[in-house]
Amino acid sequence: MAARATAVEVVVEEEDAENTAAELGSYKGEVVLVTDCEEEIMLLWAIQQPIFSKHNAYVSQSSLQLKIDACGRSLSILQSPSSLATPGVTGSVMWDSGIVLGKCLEYSVESGKILLQGKKVVELGSGCGLVGCIAALLGAQVILTDLPDRLKLLRKNVESNLYGHVRGSATVSELTWGDGLHTDFTDPLPDFVVGSDVVYSEGAVTDLIETLVELCGKQTTVILAGELRNDAILEYFLEAATKEFVVGRIDQKQWHPDYCSSRVVIYVLVKK
Repeated sequence: MAARATAVEVVVEEEDAENTAAELGSYKGEVVLVTDCEEEIMLLWAIQQPIFSKHNAYVSQSSLQLKIDACGRSLSILQSPSSLATPGVTGSVMWDSGIVLGKCLEYSVESGKILLQGKKVVELGSGCGLVGCIAALLGAQVILTDLPDRLKLLRKNVESNLYGHVRGSATVSELTWGDGLHTDFTDPLPDFVVGSDVVYSEGAVTDLIETLVELCGKQTTVILAGELRNDAILEYFLEAATKEFVVGRIDQKQWHPDYCSSRVVIYVLVKK
């Protein structure tokens, strides 16, 4: 079995080498370009084997608070575990993909792969707001967004964590995917769009892609992290995304070394 896995890994490495780009958009690190969505899904599940990896390795969704060190300070993220009982509400607690993406942004800035200082960043589906808070601490001018009933918890986390000297700034705003965008989002268009765990149903994918197309210009770089739960939905997203965007996967070797998970994938998207 181990020999078979090794053989698959060798094939993947060879194919990745053929499809590797030195950078994509404003992400100045190598990415593996997604050219065949079905093959991408097969490789992810074969190599990362998410079903055998620990679920919620970096979070405790039953806790009212999650603490994590980032950007030289200790962040305390409030959660609402009881809200998980409400159908369709997942943003009231943290997920591994949010932790991994936030720490990946921090690590990417430290290693010179991303520059966020003074950049306009829109976070989609902010949930508890960790990723947007980290982006603000890294110097970005961030707009954190979510549905109207999710904004109270989001504002609490922004206010309680972005105190004192902050290199950037953060505002919280309502945004429903698929609806028309206010000029606050599009004038000027953002330098970066970020999001974690935003691919969870086919209906949501359709609205997400519509919003991304409207929100992004040629200069906008999208960075999305997701949990590897449903291969069909992820493939549906990639098929839709690759029609409008060049899509590249960030290899785990470029993530924060202390925050890697085989259940998570990170993609970079740039408009065609």
